[in-house]
Amino acid sequence: MTDRFAQPAHEPLTPPPIAAKAFLDAEAAVEELRRIYAASVEFLCESFDEVLETSDTSRRYRAFYPQVAIRTAGHARVDSRLSFGFVPGPGHYATTITRPELFGDYLVQQFEQLLKNHGQPIEVGLSKTPIPLHFALPEGTYVDGARAERLDKPLRDIFDVPDLEATDDRIVNGNYVPMPGEPLPLAPFTAQRVDYSLLRLTHYTATSPQHFQNFVLFTNYQFYVDEFCAMARSLMEDGGHGYESFVEPGNVVTLAGAPEPERGFAPQRMPQMPAYHLTRPGSNGITMINIGVGPSNAKTITDHVAVLRPHAWLMLGHCAGLRNTQALGDYVLAHAYVREDHVLDADLPAWVPIPPLAEVQVALEQAVADVTGLEGYDLKRIMRTGTVATIDNRNWELRDQTEPVERLSKSRAVALDMESATIAANGYRLRVPYGTLLCVSDKPLHGELKLPGMATEFYKRQVAQHLQIGIRAMQSLADMPVERLHSRKLRSFFESAFQ
Repeated sequence: MTDRFAQPAHEPLTPPPIAAKAFLDAEAAVEELRRIYAASVEFLCESFDEVLETSDTSRRYRAFYPQVAIRTAGHARVDSRLSFGFVPGPGHYATTITRPELFGDYLVQQFEQLLKNHGQPIEVGLSKTPIPLHFALPEGTYVDGARAERLDKPLRDIFDVPDLEATDDRIVNGNYVPMPGEPLPLAPFTAQRVDYSLLRLTHYTATSPQHFQNFVLFTNYQFYVDEFCAMARSLMEDGGHGYESFVEPGNVVTLAGAPEPERGFAPQRMPQMPAYHLTRPGSNGITMINIGVGPSNAKTITDHVAVLRPHAWLMLGHCAGLRNTQALGDYVLAHAYVREDHVLDADLPAWVPIPPLAEVQVALEQAVADVTGLEGYDLKRIMRTGTVATIDNRNWELRDQTEPVERLSKSRAVALDMESATIAANGYRLRVPYGTLLCVSDKPLHGELKLPGMATEFYKRQVAQHLQIGIRAMQSLADMPVERLHSRKLRSFFESAFQ
């Protein structure tokens, strides 16, 4: 090792200290974050390689996340139409930052709003939060198990490992209480919480976080993914029409205008929730994820996608129609939810209402009209706006139906599924604009069940149109100013400044 390590033998070895700097330019502040983060990660990776090479476990190694902070002395007068970009009162606010190369555009936007609203410099320096070794290694790093096993100490005695105290959701849940003298939170997630989710996203979707787009479609059927892939490949062959590339699991990238993928390898086994990305400049394209069936998957994936701070996510899937007046293939635009999924009970009690978001609702309704050619009163023939009930029991029909049917009737529910309320509620909790457009695929209360032949014909006829509607709605939302899309309905009494 070199003389850059000047610490006493009992102290962890660390990179040279970096003095904090103040910035009135957002891009310069982000560039400094990149520099600090790169130095910390390089130190950990080089130290890890040396430990594996020499088997010397006599020292401990530590590097720290960069931190960004702002200090305000008064209450700023800001545009009340904004939902983010300002702190609620005088004080010292800070957050740790990870992967500034991934979040560069997002950070520039947040810093510009803070500088505009408060006129105070952005302070960038080192935090006191160590970077776990797991989060510092480059994506796809292979660690030789045999070499690691030769060490006479576990890695956690040589390097820092993830700390659950720094990876929970207390800030975004609104129950974070700073210690005396500790700064107030500036962002909804800490760096360790973000890093944890970035690793989980790669695991669950088999695509790198860098490919995720700002507009996310969730679905519960492979038929939608098949149609999305066919459409995306056709777009790529035809020059892209504004889209730059199509990315599939395994980071298989097909560029606009290219007949074949440029790079990547399809995984031997598909991941649990495969993701597909139709990319545009500024990450303003569309990501589609097949989350499968059930509220547990819906919560898991939205917990992790949320750290990327997307501008909107929508649920496009199938549901049970609960009204006799509905027909197979009709659409349901959710404006309220009955939440019987139970996976969010500890974080967001069921008594919390999940409001419809005007911008998303209008975009979805207009997209249905554009794609179907129906307008106004005629649109009611194929689409109902109403309450969607989400449950965690797929075989609810096998119970005595008296009690569940009575509850569903009292709620005025028009459709039932297992994911939509979870996705909407987690969007509400994590401050990500949300919406739901479902397609009636069966009517169990009225004797219309999906049979194999019927289902195949139904999917062929309806999935393509439903997907077109979802994509049209997302394109409409992408054309809106970000400040307008992020609704004030999602902000609590005491909010962090970052969107």
